[in-house]
Amino acid sequence: MADKKNDIELMRQMHTVLVLHFLEGKKQSEIADLLNLSTSKVNRLITQGRKMGMIKIDIENPFQRLTDLEHLLEEGTPLTRALVTSSVEGSTSTTLKQVGRAAANHLVETLRDGDVIAITGGKAVSAVVQNIETDRKFDVTVVPFTGGVQGKYHTDVNHQVMLLADQLGGKALQLHAPLFAESREQRDMLMEVASIKEVLDLARRANVALVGIGSIATPGSSYYDLHPMPESDRKMLVGSGATAEFMAHLIHKDGSVADYALNSRLVALRPTDLHQCARVIGVVSGEEKVWPIRAVLNGNYLNSLILDEDTASEVLATMEGRQNVA
Repeated sequence: MADKKNDIELMRQMHTVLVLHFLEGKKQSEIADLLNLSTSKVNRLITQGRKMGMIKIDIENPFQRLTDLEHLLEEGTPLTRALVTSSVEGSTSTTLKQVGRAAANHLVETLRDGDVIAITGGKAVSAVVQNIETDRKFDVTVVPFTGGVQGKYHTDVNHQVMLLADQLGGKALQLHAPLFAESREQRDMLMEVASIKEVLDLARRANVALVGIGSIATPGSSYYDLHPMPESDRKMLVGSGATAEFMAHLIHKDGSVADYALNSRLVALRPTDLHQCARVIGVVSGEEKVWPIRAVLNGNYLNSLILDEDTASEVLATMEGRQNVA
């Protein structure tokens, strides 16, 4: 009988200690003083309570919807990692900034000294570069995947390379060549210039790729910043079967590179070169990017994709069996 009473008192004391520590946030030393116990006794009671299953921690996820979207994307596509951020109703710029911040954090968290980072231009990649925050310097090299188009901050990939290298404390190598050569022959000649070949060979061996995904269906697309064309030509381009811009190349909905004249004049690596890269991070925002995203996923070019929830929901809605995503 005495043993039973002792057991009850021990359990009562254990419960009191657990409530004071886990619910009221008191330190073990404070509990010891309050209950006139030794600190080691308090520690033993907490340990014993854990072993007996008296402690159950229930952490509510305020981002459950985002997590659910991430899991659906990872299950239904070749992606190994999806990150979904909140969409801001009525503000595409703020939504893009949030996607950029999430991608910047992901990039910094996964970087290692010695990495080579190759990037494309574009508004989404620019948003990543602008949101890089780190307390340490990385011994990394940043290079472009393509030649550049000056005139806008997001089309000048060399400028983005310099900014990213500066933000990370690494070094930058620029590609001193236009994005579009005047002809296929000129393009082939430029690709063999030693300084250009050196940068592109390094980009081909990159450990990390940071790439945007472009739409060609809307007049405000970055592709038309790279190569302006009248509306009639834009409609013809879409009608020809091209679905997206990726690494400055026009691609079909199955991810294959389109047989389009401008593609043959690009001073750039091809999307298929990404298959040699260990970590390919796609960054995208906007519902006009839904079918371009599908095309890039069909090409199996990405390991990770970072996007906003509205875009993620629309992508899933286009996939077989995903029409009822809430």
